[in-house]
Amino acid sequence: MSYVLRTHQLTKAFMGQEVVSNVNINIRKGEIYGFLGPNGAGKTTIMKMITNLVKPTSGEIEIFGEKLTSNSYALLGRMGSIIEYPIFYEKLTARENLNLHCEYMGFHNKKSIDDALELVKLTNIEKKTIKEFSLGMKQRLGIARAITTKPELLILDEPINGLDPLGIKELRDLFNMLSKEYGITLFISSHLLSEVELVADTIGVINHGQLIQEVSMKQVMEQNAEYMELLTDNCRKASYILSHHLNISNMKIMDDHAIRIYDTSISQSEVTKTLILNEVNIESITKKNRSLEDYFLTLLNRGEFDA
Repeated sequence: MSYVLRTHQLTKAFMGQEVVSNVNINIRKGEIYGFLGPNGAGKTTIMKMITNLVKPTSGEIEIFGEKLTSNSYALLGRMGSIIEYPIFYEKLTARENLNLHCEYMGFHNKKSIDDALELVKLTNIEKKTIKEFSLGMKQRLGIARAITTKPELLILDEPINGLDPLGIKELRDLFNMLSKEYGITLFISSHLLSEVELVADTIGVINHGQLIQEVSMKQVMEQNAEYMELLTDNCRKASYILSHHLNISNMKIMDDHAIRIYDTSISQSEVTKTLILNEVNIESITKKNRSLEDYFLTLLNRGEFDA
C-alpha cells in the first residue's frame, strides 16, 4: 500500500503544554483525507509541522517515503498548501502574485497560472489588485497558488472559509477532479463535517490534540445503515419474540424501553404484526438512519463541532 504522508507519534508542546499528542496519520496516494475536529483541536498545528513551519517536539513525519527534516527542500517542492489565512501582496494583481510564487518555487511553466485561475473560477480579474478582492476571492486565489506548481500533495487548512454555497460546491467539484483525474493527494482540514464528508475517502477525527479515530468513509457508511427503533414496555419479551419467531439476531437492546433492529430483510409491518400477535405492547416503531454527524459527534469528548 502506497502512503504519501505518515506521521509517527507526532507531538508538539508550547511552554510545556502539549497541543498535539502522539498523532499517527496515514494518507494514501491519490485519496482525499478529511481532517475533522473542533476549532482549537490541533489541526493547524499539525499541518504547520508537516509543511515545516513548526518543528515537532517529538515524533516523525514521513512524506513520499522520506523522513521530513529542516533541509527537505525537494519534498516541500512537491507539495502545495494553504495554512490559515492566505497572504498576498495587496497592491499586485492575482497573476502578478502567482508569477512571483512560481519564480520563488523555481517553476517556469507560466501556462499553469492560467490553468489554476480557470480551475478556481477566477477569470476577468486581470486589472484588479488583491486589495479589491473579497474574502472568498482571496480564498480561491490561495487554492490557485497551491495548485499552480502541479503538486503531488495538497494541504488545505479550512479551504472553504469565506465562500458562499455556490463557491463551496465549485471547490468540492475541484477537489474531486484533482484527486480522481490528476491523482493529487489532498489533506483537507475543516470543522464543517457536512462538507468534508461529501468529498473525503478517509477521515481522521481529532480533539484536544489527540487523533480519536481514522476511518474510511466506506466503513462509516456501513456503520450508519438504516434501522428500526422499537419502543415497548417489555424489552425482554419483545427481544425473545423477535429472535425466536422472526429469527432476528442483528438487534440491540438500548435500555429498558428501546430495541434497535438492524436486520433490513424484515419489514416493519411484519415486526409489528408478530409482536401484536404475541401480546407485546408497542409504544412506537419507526425507521431511522443514524446520521454521519451523529457518528462523529459521539467520538468527541466535547460532544460537538463548532460550526
